[in-house]
Amino acid sequence: MELVLMREYFSTGTNGGLYLNGTFLCHTIELPWQDNHVGCSCIPEGRYALRKRFSDRKKWHLEVLGVEGRSMILIHPANNAMKELQGCIAPVTSIQGEGLGSYSLRAMDVVRRTVYKALDAKEQVFLTVKKK
Repeated sequence: MELVLMREYFSTGTNGGLYLNGTFLCHTIELPWQDNHVGCSCIPEGRYALRKRFSDRKKWHLEVLGVEGRSMILIHPANNAMKELQGCIAPVTSIQGEGLGSYSLRAMDVVRRTVYKALDAKEQVFLTVKKK
């Protein structure tokens, strides 16, 4: 399975659209591009493997693997990139501004159901991040 994240970069956040086989799944929000600096930048464009991850704090979510110079890059719910993210990707139902979204839990459910189905079937899942 190949997910594609098409991004638009702004000074206070990065907004995107997440697609599967050309079909729109949800919007995304991230931190602005800050040269891949840990904790304050979205990740570089590229192709990354995804895997399931669980934590007591975030429950079931996804981990983005193979990000150069970075670790623990996750796909998890958040509605405000600057306040709730440290380099991760948050699915959202709608975009409210630069790095701002709404109803992230709903969007995360869509992403989780789609990706977990493939992972449970032992299929590899990749995320390709591109500029819109």
